[in-house]
Amino acid sequence: MTGFDLTAILMNPDFGRLLLHGLEMTFVIAAGSWLLAMTLAILLLIIRLSPSRLAGRAVAAYVSYHRNVPTLVQLMLWYFGISSVLPEALQYWLSDHGAEAIFAVIALGLCQAAYFSEDLRSGIRSVPAGQSEAARALGHSFFGTMRYVLMPQAFRNALPALINHSVSLFKNSSLAMAIGVAELTHAVKEVENQSFRTFEVYLIATIAYLICSLLIMSAGAALSRQAVLKGER
Repeated sequence: MTGFDLTAILMNPDFGRLLLHGLEMTFVIAAGSWLLAMTLAILLLIIRLSPSRLAGRAVAAYVSYHRNVPTLVQLMLWYFGISSVLPEALQYWLSDHGAEAIFAVIALGLCQAAYFSEDLRSGIRSVPAGQSEAARALGHSFFGTMRYVLMPQAFRNALPALINHSVSLFKNSSLAMAIGVAELTHAVKEVENQSFRTFEVYLIATIAYLICSLLIMSAGAALSRQAVLKGER
């Protein structure tokens, strides 16, 4: 084997299937983690802004842990640590239903929720305090004020940061290969081991991640423009 030959990878149907399946799994992991992260981030934000100081401190501790411990360590903790103390029946069920992917979604989702919640909290801080007071004066409860007044504006204000962290989440899905998830980076490693075309296969992976990240950023930019237009009406 001599010289650079990209077709040795692209024209091989077995390699193509491996890479496409890996890319599909990357999207599954990223999408599942994003949904979990955004749902939990909203809950964390509501709890942190609630009158309970104890609950607020608990959320602050949660955010501090997930922002200061490496994501890879969190993945390992879930897959090798927490999974080992689960009931045996649940361990068997997880093993039969793709434990690696499930724990990857959980670990990445919980970690990213800390970042999303802080983005949203910054978005709410930029909303004039008078709007919250006016909503309360009109009879809205805490949850009503959050839902109808603060959250829509918080999402608009936090959108650029949320997009950046969404791209980071997509890229961090590659860490799931460390626990055996057959995502794109894992597939690239498999193809490299079989073809010995290190440069070619990692070039393909680089282009794939770059294109997908740029598409996410472009979609986010379009969403930001639409949000700005709605906010000006």
